[in-house]
Amino acid sequence: MDKIMCGAPVDLSFRSLTRLTGSDLHHGFSKYAWTENPHSSLRPLKKNSESKYLSCSLRLSNNSIIDLCDLHQTVSHFLAEPSSLAWLDLSFNKLSHIDKVLCELHGLRVLYLHGNNISTLSEVDRLGVLPHLHSVTLHGNPIETNKTYR
Repeated sequence: MDKIMCGAPVDLSFRSLTRLTGSDLHHGFSKYAWTENPHSSLRPLKKNSESKYLSCSLRLSNNSIIDLCDLHQTVSHFLAEPSSLAWLDLSFNKLSHIDKVLCELHGLRVLYLHGNNISTLSEVDRLGVLPHLHSVTLHGNPIETNKTYR
């Protein structure tokens, strides 16, 4: 992976987000990701000429996101190279299942899903199609009570 592409994470955590895009106008005053500017960090975010971030990491943790139906559009909106997404933090949201859209992120290496509402262990098997995924966090989900969780 290009060193420049793996710059600081695009950090949209702690933004009270309920949706990834504002495409569904039936949700009234929902707060969504595209209206937000990422948090700044010690490592400055770099942008390309199209004002997209040169990063392979996206942090959407500690929000109130309930589904990932617009994840591809959100990744494409923020990242210069969406196919290079390697690290995705969706921890501490309100996700109740592992959406099939996650299985289309073929460059994904690390996925944080801890602190959500995932209760069906069989859904975790869907992630088996991701060739580079080596780390998934699921603690703090209802599936922890399943005897075969570990």
